[in-house]
Amino acid sequence: MIFSVPCKDNHKLKVIVERINKDVELQTLWKASNIIAIDRLGFNDHGPVHVKIVANMALKMLRILVSRGNVPSIVKDYGMTNDDAEVVVVMAAVLHDIGHAIHRMEHENNSIPLAIPIIDRLLQGLYDEEQKAVMKAEILHAIFSHRASIMPLTMEAGVLKIADALDMEEGRARIPFESGKVNIHSVSALAIKEVRVEEGEEKPLRIIINMKNSAGIFQVDELLKNKINTSGIKDLVEVRAEVVGETETKIVNRVYF
Repeated sequence: MIFSVPCKDNHKLKVIVERINKDVELQTLWKASNIIAIDRLGFNDHGPVHVKIVANMALKMLRILVSRGNVPSIVKDYGMTNDDAEVVVVMAAVLHDIGHAIHRMEHENNSIPLAIPIIDRLLQGLYDEEQKAVMKAEILHAIFSHRASIMPLTMEAGVLKIADALDMEEGRARIPFESGKVNIHSVSALAIKEVRVEEGEEKPLRIIINMKNSAGIFQVDELLKNKINTSGIKDLVEVRAEVVGETETKIVNRVYF
């Protein structure tokens, strides 16, 4: 699968996306992550499809925040640019789950040593040594902080954390559901029809979640809500979740134990 995001006029991001699509080690780690997540654990995808969804969601969220006057942390603290913040968000999204190639447990921590040489490769020649060190630290911070119990300390990391939780549309739950994992996680994920990010009114970011069954509220209240509350940017986000259609779609007829 070709990795892509809307780069617009961000030259550095364009170069990095080209490099991502040619990086054999990164592509292989995505494949290995899915062998652990899907084949061995029966979870949903944590490889290239998930990465592309998260990267595009995170980039859109960052751009909306910037358009509403919010300053990315790398700009505020290091005097770098909005384009650099976009690179941080996209690269963190690309690398945040590669630790699954080692194990699902502690995958956030596992991702960091695997990510370091890849970051060096992808950034080579685009930054001087001092800027490259800053970029590396900010990317690794975002990767580490997508763990549920960790509070991000940058806007970019907060955006990634929320975007990671937004990969919840119904097709993403089919693997565990069809393999027999009929539980609140798989059923509630199948209830999510559509997830959209758009500019809000009172708050800069609005997340729209359309559900075909009210079971989807578990995804919103138990999973997404926690990620937003521990994102460090919760005051910038509003969520609207509703069941669409005149009747709810039946997902499960009965469950046996």
